[in-house]
Amino acid sequence: MVNVKGKWALITGASRGIGYQIATFMAKMGCNLILHGRKLEHLEKISEEVKKYGIETYCVQAEFSEPTQVVTMLDEIESTGIAVDILFNNAGLQVAYRKDFWKTPIEDFEISFRVNFISAALICYRLIPPMIERGFGRVVNVTSGIKNEPEQAAYSASKAALDKFTKDLSSKLDGTNVMINLADPGWCRTDLGGPNAPNPVESVIPGIVIGAFIDDKKSGRLFPAQAFTGLTLEEAVAKAERMS
Repeated sequence: MVNVKGKWALITGASRGIGYQIATFMAKMGCNLILHGRKLEHLEKISEEVKKYGIETYCVQAEFSEPTQVVTMLDEIESTGIAVDILFNNAGLQVAYRKDFWKTPIEDFEISFRVNFISAALICYRLIPPMIERGFGRVVNVTSGIKNEPEQAAYSASKAALDKFTKDLSSKLDGTNVMINLADPGWCRTDLGGPNAPNPVESVIPGIVIGAFIDDKKSGRLFPAQAFTGLTLEEAVAKAERMS
């Protein structure tokens, strides 16, 4: 199992929900954090909370619906000289629930793909090559299990694009010490998931983070976080490494 103490992880959408859970857990494990939010002020609470674990933090802002802001964020991270070892592409947007899905506006697809897929692809393209050069890297792309709901077509299609991108890219990394995998948090009570979701947001731990800790040089897998709820990190990693 990977020891993440002293490594640097970039967590997108870290100010709340699943990103908040990821940040807190990784901090407890001694991992330094680059925390992303739409606005820096949104990150004040999580940034202060994780510092009690004795880690370093750096905060960045970017509106992921604007690809130029993603590039600017990446330029800023690069300018710090921080080497990103672990990437959690967690930020996501569910633009609307269209009861009359036959009239879904094209704008739903445009913004969903920019936030949920294109931003993640841009970050992967920038950060994975340096990981390869250094001989270590872990990438976790957060996806969704939503299916058979055309009411959420734009959201689910953008996540399906992320799935395909991840699995295709994994073919170039499989067998190396740079690994890329998918994690599905399940339907959780977050701002995105809503109050009627069956799972508390805390249930994503440890399943949502195990892609950062596995060490079997296998990429392209999907880890359903709810299948690991209640396990210790060590138990979760062992279970994950048995998955094909």
